[in-house]
Amino acid sequence: MYIVFLKFTENKASAPQFMEAHKNWIKQGLDENVFLLVGSIEPNAGGAILAHNATKEEIHERINADPFVKEGVVTAEITKISPAKANKNLQFLLS
Repeated sequence: MYIVFLKFTENKASAPQFMEAHKNWIKQGLDENVFLLVGSIEPNAGGAILAHNATKEEIHERINADPFVKEGVVTAEITKISPAKANKNLQFLLS
């Protein structure tokens, strides 16, 4: 499983120009069951993604395909975590 932080750069003002493509990219990740959770880093610092069902290489490829990443609106920090315990609703992440 991976936690991805997408942090705004000095190019943040360009975000509206690529927002629709970024939203479509997020939808694709959710539809393909790779993204579990997507949300904002507060206050208005970027976004975060909880991802699974993919290899490290696949996650890097997917993140690099984000229009925000490609256009330098955000930088991506990808951290792999190995879940050891989970709430009963998240037990599927342990297998």
